[in-house]
Parts: sequence; structure tokens; C-alpha cells
Amino acid sequence: MLRGSIVALVTPMSPSGEVDWPSLSRLVEYHVASGTSAIVAVGTTGESVTLSGAEHIAVVERCVELAAGRIPVIAGCGSNNTAHAIELARRFEQSGVVAGLSVTPYYNKPTQEGLYRHYCAIAEASGLPQILYNVPGRTGCDLKPETVGRLASQAGIIGLKEATGDLTRTPLLRELCGADFALYSGDDETGCDFMLQGGDGVISVTTNIAAALMADMCRAALAKEADVAQAINQRLMALHRTLFIEPSPIPVKWACAQLDLIASATLRLPLTDLTPEGEVAMRQALKSAELIASV
Repeated sequence: MLRGSIVALVTPMSPSGEVDWPSLSRLVEYHVASGTSAIVAVGTTGESVTLSGAEHIAVVERCVELAAGRIPVIAGCGSNNTAHAIELARRFEQSGVVAGLSVTPYYNKPTQEGLYRHYCAIAEASGLPQILYNVPGRTGCDLKPETVGRLASQAGIIGLKEATGDLTRTPLLRELCGADFALYSGDDETGCDFMLQGGDGVISVTTNIAAALMADMCRAALAKEADVAQAINQRLMALHRTLFIEPSPIPVKWACAQLDLIASATLRLPLTDLTPEGEVAMRQALKSAELIASV
């Protein structure tokens, strides 16, 4: 089971909007050197919805190639079309990734039974281990703990990224899913407490720019060194919050560029550049986390 700080990796782009492969290489090396536990390639933070199908596959496969066995790679492979999700899972089964991160179907608003059947169909059709991904704030669809508990008994479904930020769910999920089912927070602000309550890690936006600190915080939380974990987390709290002052990944790509982790903060429409007010807030948050010396 993967545990600790897992980065929801940005997809760097050149000013013309093409994938920036040299910056992607720098990012992977940064996470290897910083102790990040795994990389999620082409998830929400990686702008999966505005990459072409060919780009999606190419970015995942390049991450695997660059990682070269030094850090596990998880492929974003969710869809609101079950047949397409199966196609992606089968494709990435041959790509060297360790698992697929499969977001709940968005826009078409399935019932809990529909969600159960969707994930069972993916697991039955592919040998790629699946991590469920619940982020109702983006999808309009909430995968309830009871449904996760049903899915946890299915072969090939190995974990959940829970991005509601609702900490009352953590002990219930552990009770329903058992000790061998991986539970990851998808909410940086509550991720430390999630792990102290029995979670296994955080799939993190903050890790893009504070990788070593996040790795240290997660190690302490998983070791139940609460004082150490909470002290690091408090240092990062303004950053956790400010990274969502505008729709993610707008702020985090700007921060990656400011810290020279990528060459450009370019996004694809309909996402737009960080506003001047957002830049001021992000500089203050980076200073609060001691990632820059001054604003």
C-alpha cells in the first residue's frame, strides 16, 4: 500500500499551450529528490479535461519513463462514460503505472447503485488496481461511505481519495472498508487530521510546491507524532487555503513558475491566469510557509 505524500501533479505547458516536456522532467526529479511517495499524473490538477486523449496517454507514459522505478506513478483515468473509463484503465494497465485514479462520473449524476456498478465494471474489465476518487464539489456527485464499503470488497479496488474535507467520514470509512483498504485525503487543509484519524496519506496540491515539507508532515502524522505533524501543517496552512483562492490548478501553476519548478504558468482555456489579487495572496502564503524570503 502506498502511504504518505502523493502529489497531484500539474501538467506544465509552454506559452503556446503545448505540453512542456523539459519542465515535466524537472518536476519528476524534484519529487524524487524531495521524498514524495508517488505521483498522480493527469488528474484534476494535471488539467486532464483539457488534454487530448493522445496527450493524456503521453504525459502518463512520460512520467513513468522519467520516474524509472524511483517513484510510483498513478494514472488519472476517470470518466463519466463507463466504457471510456474501461478503455483508459486497459490502456494504462500496459503503461507501468501502479494504479488508476478514477473520479466519480460528473454531470450525469448517477445514483449510488449506478456508482457501484460503474466502478465494478471498470474493476472487472481491467487488471489495473483502482483508487476511487470522490470530489463532489467538482462533480456534483457524492460517493457515500456505505457505497465505498461495498466497493472495498471488490477485487481490484484498492483505495479511495476522499476530497470532501469531512473528517467525520474518516473513522466510518475505516470501519466499513477495513485496514487493508487505502484511504487518502484529497483536501490539503484537513489532510493532517485525516491521517491522524487513521488515513494513509494525502493526494496533494500543496506537494507540488512544498514537497519536502509535505513528506515530513505525512511521515510524522503516519507515525502518530501529532505535535510534529501539526507544527509542519500549521506552517503550511495559509498555503493550503490560498492554493484554492481561485480554481485549482490556477494558483499552484503560478506558484510552480515563481519557484522555477516549471518554465511557465500557462493554462488552457477555460482556465485563465491568476489575478493580480491572487498573486498578492499567493506571495503572502509562500512567505508564510517560508518558501520565499519576502513578498
